[in-house]
Amino acid sequence: MRIYHKALVSLLLIFLALPVSAVADDLIMRRIGMTFPETMSALQSSIVEEGYKVSRVQRVDIGLTSSGYNTAEYRIVFFMREDVLHDIVKKHPELIPFLPLKITIFAERSETLLVTLNPMKLAEFFPDLEMQKTFAQWNEEVNRIVDRVQAE
Repeated sequence: MRIYHKALVSLLLIFLALPVSAVADDLIMRRIGMTFPETMSALQSSIVEEGYKVSRVQRVDIGLTSSGYNTAEYRIVFFMREDVLHDIVKKHPELIPFLPLKITIFAERSETLLVTLNPMKLAEFFPDLEMQKTFAQWNEEVNRIVDRVQAE
């Protein structure tokens, strides 16, 4: 588990160190002017409003703190439509490592950041035409989720 946390932090630091244009299409990111608890509540509500189910909220801050990183609040929110998840897993088991969808939420001073992989990035690796439509739909829905949270 500790290796997972270090890898996650390393990837995050790499993405943050790259020029914005280098990761603009790869990530969906929003800076929210609310506290972490308010943003977490708004995020979960927005996910449900979009028709998804929050399947799990994973704490990451405990592992980060024990690894020497100073962060108070850091979570990964996993979400998906169960029927869609089951259909995709049956038809495209190669997508299992990327599902369910997830949004990372973490506090930064008085603001909160939401970060997730742009679902359209998966289209580069899984060129199936049917999945291209699904990735595009997920992209629209994830953007609506984070835009709704940002607008609150």
